Amino acid sequence: MIFKYKGINSEGKKLSTKIEASSINEAKSKLKANGIILQSLEEDSPSIFENFSFVGKYKIPPKELSALSRELSMYIRSGISIVSAIKIVQTHYEKNKKMKLFLSTLSTHLDEGKNFYTALISQEVVELPNFYVESIKVSENGGILDEVLIELSRFLKEQDSINKEIKSAFAYPSFMIIISLVMISFMLAYVVPEITGIFESMDQELPTPTKVVIAMGDFFNNNFTTILVFIFIGVVLFITMMKKSNSFAYMVHRLLLKLPLFGEIIQKSELARFSYIASLLTRSGVPFVQTINLSANILNNRVLKEMFVTASKKVVEGKLLSSALNNSHVKIDNAFIQSIALGEETSQLQNVLTNTSELYFEENRDKIAMLLTLLEPALMLFVGASIGFIVAAMLLPIFSMSIS
Repeated sequence: MIFKYKGINSEGKKLSTKIEASSINEAKSKLKANGIILQSLEEDSPSIFENFSFVGKYKIPPKELSALSRELSMYIRSGISIVSAIKIVQTHYEKNKKMKLFLSTLSTHLDEGKNFYTALISQEVVELPNFYVESIKVSENGGILDEVLIELSRFLKEQDSINKEIKSAFAYPSFMIIISLVMISFMLAYVVPEITGIFESMDQELPTPTKVVIAMGDFFNNNFTTILVFIFIGVVLFITMMKKSNSFAYMVHRLLLKLPLFGEIIQKSELARFSYIASLLTRSGVPFVQTINLSANILNNRVLKEMFVTASKKVVEGKLLSSALNNSHVKIDNAFIQSIALGEETSQLQNVLTNTSELYFEENRDKIAMLLTLLEPALMLFVGASIGFIVAAMLLPIFSMSIS
């Protein structure tokens, strides 16, 4: 439970913030232990926007979680305890209320004698990735918390960088598609009906392209609102089905993997993410079967996620991961399976996974660059051809009249 309070700290400074506790009495005890004189304390009621939110907990952006991990690692390497490190970092998030509450809650749990992992799973403010929490657990037990935190920071930063590259790369094509659709819709809805009135006064047979464009214009003009409603319902229904129906999401993800070029990019991106986090967890000392399951959980594609989860069950039975993947009904890049087999044979799986992730990340960058090189002129051609067809269809009857 989250409680909001007003009070004065030991330095005489007025406070107005929040604290997490299981009950109001526990909240009072925690505040008293921190030397805070209470003026008011009550359970925090969520705002109307939070009531309609689809996610109960705050999700820390990868870039922010990366910066937090790097900073904690730096302090720990400097000989500062995790308790003190959290309190120092907390002062850097005065303007971010969610992060401030998260760090304050961690600090309270640590002051109670809990370790960092227990504090992370006990707090109810933010939602952290499973692989992140499990890496903290193993590294804390093995005394390599600072090393794992810096590795997690690098991974999260790399993922954030890749996501930004993809978004920026597809920004221009997306803009072109939207502009082309707006222009075509405008011509069909406003330009074509104006010219159609001229053609109606002509006592002659119209060319087929002109009839097609006029029919499209009439349909679009008469059903504009209906089209928008159907598009909106379709988008909402699709998003809802993707979230609620596992079989529907599985079907869509399987279809995406079969797309030319796009499917290969999606598959290699997922395999790269799996390889990187698996190498990190292996280095942290996480058992191999658990490593497979945790690494699979970060994948977005449900087909590949299910493939790795099924493979982990075969590994429990004593089979090699490469063998389980090779016998899977999902066909993935053979080079990935061979790399896993080589790592298992030489007992260098951690290094092989790291190299594989770097190779796939690099290949995807090249493929995306090539895709965009082809996509931009294709979109320009599509826009020009679409508008050119409409203009030509409208001019054909006029040319026919001139010839006659």
